[in-house]
Amino acid sequence: MDKPETPRERPAGSVREVALLFLKLGTIAFGGPVAHTAMMRDEIVRRRGWVTDQRFVDLIGATNLIPGPNSTELAIHLGWDRARWRGLLSAGACFILPAAVIVTVLAWAYVTYGDTPAVEGILYGVVPVVIGIIAHALTGLLRTVIKGAWPAVLAVAALAAYLLGANELLILASGAALAAAGHAARRLSRPGGPMLLAPFLLLPGTPPPLGELASRVFGPLFASPTGAQLWQLFLTMLKIGSVLYGSGYVLLAFLRGDFVERLGWITEQQLLDAVSIGQITPGPVFTTATFIGYLVAGPIGAFLATVAIFLPSFILVGLLTRITDRLRRSPWTSALLDGVNAAALALMAGVTLQLGRTAIVDPLTAAIAVATVVVLWRTRLNNAWLIGAGALVGLGHILLT
Repeated sequence: MDKPETPRERPAGSVREVALLFLKLGTIAFGGPVAHTAMMRDEIVRRRGWVTDQRFVDLIGATNLIPGPNSTELAIHLGWDRARWRGLLSAGACFILPAAVIVTVLAWAYVTYGDTPAVEGILYGVVPVVIGIIAHALTGLLRTVIKGAWPAVLAVAALAAYLLGANELLILASGAALAAAGHAARRLSRPGGPMLLAPFLLLPGTPPPLGELASRVFGPLFASPTGAQLWQLFLTMLKIGSVLYGSGYVLLAFLRGDFVERLGWITEQQLLDAVSIGQITPGPVFTTATFIGYLVAGPIGAFLATVAIFLPSFILVGLLTRITDRLRRSPWTSALLDGVNAAALALMAGVTLQLGRTAIVDPLTAAIAVATVVVLWRTRLNNAWLIGAGALVGLGHILLT
C-alpha cells in the first residue's frame, strides 16, 4: 500500500492564488456549508488538482471533529495545505470577508430603514444551481468514501438517522465508533487478536464526543458603546465560536440564549432577521454574528463579533494541522476517519434532500438543477458563471411574474 500523501510532500503554492480563490468562493458560495464544500471540491480537486479526493474527504472528516463553522474550517485547512501558515490565514480571511462586508451593509440598511433589501427573487434561480453543484460533488465523493460494503452500510444508516431527526454530532460519533468496531472485529479474527482489546478494557467508559426590548430602528442599541460592552460582546461571541457544534439551528439556540434571554440586547424578531440574513447571503452562515454585532454596537460591534466568532476556528485548525497527516498512517485512526467520512457524506446527502424540497418548487427550478449537473458533468465551466446565470433567471422570473 502506498504511503499517504501529506501536504509537506507537495510543492507549496502562492498565497496570492489562495487568497484570490477563496475571495471568489466567499463571494459566490450561496447555500450553506454543504454547498460551500461542493464548490471547494470543484475548484480545488476537480479544476486545480491541489489535493486528491481522498485528502479532501479526510479534511472534511477532521474538521467535523472540532467545534465551529465546518466549511470555514475546511477552507482554512485547504489554505494551509496549499501555502502553509500564510495560506491558512489568507484562505480563512478571504472566505469570510465578502460575507462580512455584505452582512454589515445589510445590517446598516436594517437599523436605518427598519428592513432589508429583498433578495429572495434572485435566490429563486441561484439555489437550484447550488443543489446541482452539491449533487455533482456528491457523485464524485461517493467513489472515494464508499470503498466497500461496510462504509456503504454506515452511510445508509447515517442518512436514515439524519432524516429521522438524529443529532448531527451523534451521527458522526456513531459512524466513527462503528467503523472502529468493524476494524476491531477484523483484527480479532486473527491470531492474538483479543489482546488488542486490552487497552480499552482499562477505560472506565466511552468519552463524550468532541465536541424584552422595543424594536431598535434608526441606530444600534449602543450608539457609543463602552469598553465593557464591547468586551462582553467579544467574549460572548468568542465563547459561542469555541463550543458550537452542529447546524445553523444550534447557532440560533446559542445566540438566543445569550443575546435575547441573558443580555436582553436584541429581540426575538431581530434574532430571526439576523439568522435570515446569514442564510441568504454568500459565505459562512456564522456571519449572522456580524449582523448582531452591528445591531448591538454599530460597525465596531460588527467587526468585533466577526473576529470573535471565527477566531477559534483559526486556532483549532492550526492545531489540527499537526495531527491530520498522521490520521491515515495508523490502522485504527484510519478506520475512525473512514467512519466519520461516510457519516459526513450521508449528512451532505441528507441536507441536499432537504434543501432540494425547498428549492425545487416548479418545473423551471427543476430544469435549472438538472442543467447545472449536466454542465458540470460535461464541461469544466466555473461555478461563478453558473451562479450568475441562476441569478439572471431569478431576476427574469421576478420581472415576468
